[in-house]
Amino acid sequence: MMSAASALLVGIVLLLAQWGGPLHAKEPVRVGVIDQQMVIERTKAGKLALEDMKGYSMTRQKIISSDEQELKELQLLLEDPNGKLTDAARQEKEEQFRGKAEAFQHRLQEFNREVQLKQRELVAEYSRKIAAAAQVVAQKEGYVAIVDKGSDALMRIVLYHQPTLDVTQSVIKEFDRQNP
Repeated sequence: MMSAASALLVGIVLLLAQWGGPLHAKEPVRVGVIDQQMVIERTKAGKLALEDMKGYSMTRQKIISSDEQELKELQLLLEDPNGKLTDAARQEKEEQFRGKAEAFQHRLQEFNREVQLKQRELVAEYSRKIAAAAQVVAQKEGYVAIVDKGSDALMRIVLYHQPTLDVTQSVIKEFDRQNP
């Protein structure tokens, strides 16, 4: 079974073959490749956005760590064999622990959702900006298409390309020009 990315790549290749055939028989079809992650990591605006994302995540992580520490301290109090809690006080502390544990789980899930949403928004915004910069580079340098390489962590889309087809640095320059 063919994955969606493989099907997309096959479709692009077929489209380029048709497009580059009769219309431009004397000119070779030029396809560039780009590393979108590198564009985000090496542009001024991308670096700022990643730092903002990191700060956003760290703020939430500090809150979670604080809540977690509070839960550990309460649990140690309940487990202390030398503790002099009455049965009523112990029951109250156990109820307090259960309530805080539930609140902790809820907050953790909510923060994870918020961080994932912010990451998706960042990716969508920068994908649009990278596409705009890539379009300008393609038009200036005569490429009929610029394809994302993909990533080793997920799926490598471009398995091989000549190094001269990598337009990542040109897109980084154009991106910085468009997004000061």
